[in-house]
Amino acid sequence: MDGERFLGEGTFGKVAKCTNLSTNEEVAIKIIKNGFNKTAKDEIKALTEISKLDAHKYSLVKFVEWFHYNSHVCIVFEMLDQSLFDFMKDRSSHPLFLHEIRAIAWQLLISLKGLKSINLVHCDIKLDNIMLVNQVSEPFRVKLIDFGLASKTTDIQMGTRLQNICFRAPEVILDQGLYTNKFFTKTEENSKVSKKTGEQVKDKLDCWSFDNLKDVYYKQTKIKEVEQLIDLLKRMLEVDPNKRISPNDALRHPFFNLEKKTPKISKPQKPAAVEVHQQPAAKEVPNVPQGPAANPQETSSNKNKKSLVQQQKAEKRKAPAASRKRTNSDRQSQDAENSWQMEAAVKKKRKS
Repeated sequence: MDGERFLGEGTFGKVAKCTNLSTNEEVAIKIIKNGFNKTAKDEIKALTEISKLDAHKYSLVKFVEWFHYNSHVCIVFEMLDQSLFDFMKDRSSHPLFLHEIRAIAWQLLISLKGLKSINLVHCDIKLDNIMLVNQVSEPFRVKLIDFGLASKTTDIQMGTRLQNICFRAPEVILDQGLYTNKFFTKTEENSKVSKKTGEQVKDKLDCWSFDNLKDVYYKQTKIKEVEQLIDLLKRMLEVDPNKRISPNDALRHPFFNLEKKTPKISKPQKPAAVEVHQQPAAKEVPNVPQGPAANPQETSSNKNKKSLVQQQKAEKRKAPAASRKRTNSDRQSQDAENSWQMEAAVKKKRKS
């Protein structure tokens, strides 16, 4: 491996852009900091589990290999573009269009569906850990990265604090007690039984509801899609996890049915860039949607029309020739009949 430059740094290590000298392929190497060997071991364990899935279909980063270097654990991944956090930062946090949100949301739901199938929880999904694959050649094609905190569902104990606080599930946030004293008061000292006080939470923050999005979106022609997005968000943030929409059901939500297509994504030229090393046959999963095939149909229709016109012209050219053949044939038949009649008349005259 030949190191080129560092791409970024996190809590547990740095990521360097390198070149594999044997293949001349660019890769990203995560160099774990000293003292975090257990974290590295857990991440490698999670990545090995994820290798059972098809990284390309499930929009997950491709894990290549790992090795030790100067007492550091180094994990090699495929090279990707930039995180959604950096992408939004570069555009001054200008909001995404609906079709861009739809494309990203669809792929992340596919990722969650895949992780759920192997009972794995990412535990750290945020904009920093959602990477654009290549914004130039594959606009808004994304992959989920960083499985340093990933855990099997069977290993997570009730009450464990998971996820960055900004992205925690609603029931987890409420359990942290941020506003608990505003809604509940204990009936007895040190009692676990509580009741609602009915007190309203007063905060200096300018809080909006999802329904306010309908009033600020300027394209009224897209209002139906905005309403569908709002409905999907509400179902995703349902406080009761038993009533919350699952990734599989979310993929069938009308927000995606309105336009089940993401921006067209070209297939990578190098299969190695999208296939997980030594992974078993992947489970079936909906492919990232492709654009409608309107143009090929129109081309086919035009070809058929051309073919029909050419056929009609050919028939017209053949028609006079066929007519002449029929005329000549009729004349020959008539001449033969006249000749026979004359011959019969001569024979009759001789007999008389």
